[in-house]
Amino acid sequence: MDFKVVFETLDSVCDQTIATLYGPDDLLYSNVTKRLVASMRQIQEHGRALEPVVAGFTTVYHHYDFDAQTPGNGYRTLVKVLLSCLMHIINKGRYITSNCHGAFFRAEHNAAEMEAYCKALCQLRALLYLAQRLLNDNERGQLYTLQDGALSQRFVQEYTSMHKACFYGRCLGFQFTPTLRPFLQTVVISMVAYGESYGKQKSGLGMAALSLLTSGKYVLDPEQRGLEFERITQNLDMQFWKTFWNLTESGLISGFNRIASNTVQVNLTITVPPVPLRLPLASDPSLSTTVSPPLAHSGPGPVHMRLISFDLREGQDSEEILALSRTEPPPISISLVHRPQRLPPSPWLLVHFHGGGFVAQTSKSHENYLRTWSKDLGMPILSVDYSLSPEAPFPRALEECMYAYCWALKNCHLLGSTAQRVCLAGDSAGGNLCITVSMKAIASGVRVPDGIMAAYPATLLTTDASPSRLLTLIDPLLPLGVLAKCLNAYTGTECQTVKPTLCVNTLSALSSDTVVLLESASNWIQSFIDPNRTTGGWGSSSSSSMPRRSPDNDAHRRSTRSPHTSLTNSAVHWDYPENFEPLRSEILAFVNPVACPIVKNPFVSPLLAPDNLLRGLPPIHIVASALDALLDDSVMFAKKLRDMGQPVTLTVLEDLPHGFLSLSSLAKETEEASNTCLERIRQVFQKRDSPPFLHN
Repeated sequence: MDFKVVFETLDSVCDQTIATLYGPDDLLYSNVTKRLVASMRQIQEHGRALEPVVAGFTTVYHHYDFDAQTPGNGYRTLVKVLLSCLMHIINKGRYITSNCHGAFFRAEHNAAEMEAYCKALCQLRALLYLAQRLLNDNERGQLYTLQDGALSQRFVQEYTSMHKACFYGRCLGFQFTPTLRPFLQTVVISMVAYGESYGKQKSGLGMAALSLLTSGKYVLDPEQRGLEFERITQNLDMQFWKTFWNLTESGLISGFNRIASNTVQVNLTITVPPVPLRLPLASDPSLSTTVSPPLAHSGPGPVHMRLISFDLREGQDSEEILALSRTEPPPISISLVHRPQRLPPSPWLLVHFHGGGFVAQTSKSHENYLRTWSKDLGMPILSVDYSLSPEAPFPRALEECMYAYCWALKNCHLLGSTAQRVCLAGDSAGGNLCITVSMKAIASGVRVPDGIMAAYPATLLTTDASPSRLLTLIDPLLPLGVLAKCLNAYTGTECQTVKPTLCVNTLSALSSDTVVLLESASNWIQSFIDPNRTTGGWGSSSSSSMPRRSPDNDAHRRSTRSPHTSLTNSAVHWDYPENFEPLRSEILAFVNPVACPIVKNPFVSPLLAPDNLLRGLPPIHIVASALDALLDDSVMFAKKLRDMGQPVTLTVLEDLPHGFLSLSSLAKETEEASNTCLERIRQVFQKRDSPPFLHN
C-alpha cells in the first residue's frame, strides 16, 4: 500500500470524525465524546510526526533485503505493522463517523477501542524511532548491532520499561491475518488465566478449574487481559513457560482448534541406546570414523525419536526396530488392521528437529504437520526428541541430534528407507539444530545431508538489537522477556531455575482431569469469539458493561511512566524527539540479556560462525515470516551464505507469526505456508538446485 495515501486518509478521517462528533446536531457531547475527540487528535499528531519517518525508511530499506526478488527485513516489517495499525484506525474512524448518531452506537465501547489503538500507535512510534537509531548506527545492509553491545543493552533497558499491555488487549493480533486473531486471543486468554492460577498450592485439577473460572473476566475485559499478559510475559519463571507450552502435548491446542490429522500406518516411538557408531568417512568410504553417543552434562544416555510413515515399508515392523520401541500412552501405533502390503524402502528420508525454544515440546507437538508431510512426500520421517533446557543446556541437544542423524544413516533399513537422499528439516530451535548438525557432520567427516529446510530458524542466540527484534514488544507468541529466558536456558545461564525432578518431555505437573477440563474451557472461551468481527473489536463485545479504568492518554502517561533512573544503576536517557515519550509500564520487566560467552560459539549461533565452518554446507532453504521477530536472523544468515558462494534460498511469507507450522491446520494462510516448506523439501529430494539457486 502507498504510505502517503494512508497518511493522507488518516488525517482526513481524523478531521471528519472530530467534526462529526462536535457538529451542531451532535447529541453525544459528553465525557465519552471528549475521550473520542482527544484520541483522534492524538492519533492525528502521531500520524503527522510519523509520515516523514516512514518516508525515510522506504527510501533505504531495499538495501537490507536478501535480493531484489525477496523483499523482506525488519525495517519493512515495522513500516508494514505501522500501516496495518493505521488502517484499523481509519476503518474504525469511518465507522464512528457514520454511526455515532445511531440509536445502537456503543459510545463507550468505541471510545475504548480508539484509546487502545492510540496507545498502540504511540508505542509503534517509539519503535520506529528506535529503528531509526539502528539505521543510523549500523553499516548499510547490516541488520544487527553485533559490534555494539552497549547499544543492544540500551535497547533491552528501553524494553524493560515500555508499556506493552495495549498490544495484548483490544489490539491483540492486529498485524496478523484475520483468520488467526481468534486463535491468538484464545491462547492469550488461556495463558493469563493459567498464569493467575500458577504458583498457587493447587492440584492440577484445581489449577484448571481456577483457569476456567478466571478466563471469563479476561474475555470481557480486554484491558485487564493486556495488563495481566504483560505481567506474565515479563516476570514469570521458566517453569511456567515449560508447563504451559507443553500443554500442546495434552491435546489442548487440538482441543482449541479440532485439528484433524492424516492417519498414518506407522507412528512409532523408539529409544536408541548410547553406543558408539562407526560410519564411513565422506571423503573416503573405505575408511571410517567413530561417532560417540551424547555425553554432555549427564554422561551417556539414550536418544528418543519418533518414526512416522504414511505407508508401511520394509523394515518398519521388523523385530529389531520394535525392540527399540518405548511405551507411552496411547500405545505404540503401527496400524496393521488389515495387514497392508509392505512397500519397498523409500529412497528418501526426512530427519526432523522440532521447535520449542530449546525448552519445551516434543515430536508429538509437531506430529500433525509431520503426518501430512509423510503422506504428501511419500517417505518416512524421523523426528528427534532431544533433551530440553535448562535441565540439559548446550551442547546436549546438539549431541543428541547429531547422534540421531548418524544413527539414521547407519540404520536407515529399519526406517523404511535406503537414505539415497537425506534432508534435515526443523523450525525455530529445530532450524538452528539442522544447521549446526550439518556443521558437526562436516567437522566430523561423516556424510553431510543433501539439503536443509529451516523454517524461521534462530541463528543468533543473543539479545542483540535488530529492527525485527523490536517486534518482541508487541508479539503475543515471542515477547523479548520469554525469548531471553529461552536463550539463557539453552546457553546454561539459567540451568538452576527449574527443579530437576520434573520430567522434561511430559506433563507431570498436570493430571488427565486437568487436560479434559482445559479442553472444555477452550470450547467455552471460543463461544465468546466472533471470527468475523473486524477492526479491533474481537473479544470485547461486552466491554461497555464492565467497570472501566481508562484515563486519558496524558493521565495514563503520567501514572505509568517510570523514571529512567529506575532502569539500571547506570541509567541511559534515550533521545526521543522533543515533546514525545512512549508510555511506560508500572512494573519493570526483568530481562536478563544473553551475555554468556557460549552464545558466540558457532554451534550455538551459526550466524557468528567463521566461513571455514560454514563452507561445505548442503543447500539450505530458509522459510521465514515477515512478522516474525527472528526475521532478521534468516535474512542475515542467508546473505552470509550467499556471499560465501554457498547454495541458499530465502522465502519470506506475509502476515504470519513465528511458529506458523504448528498452526498449519488453522487457516488457509498457514496451510499454504506449510506447503511452501514442503515444496522446499521436495527441491532437496528432486535435486532442483540448479542455477539460479541463489535466488528465490
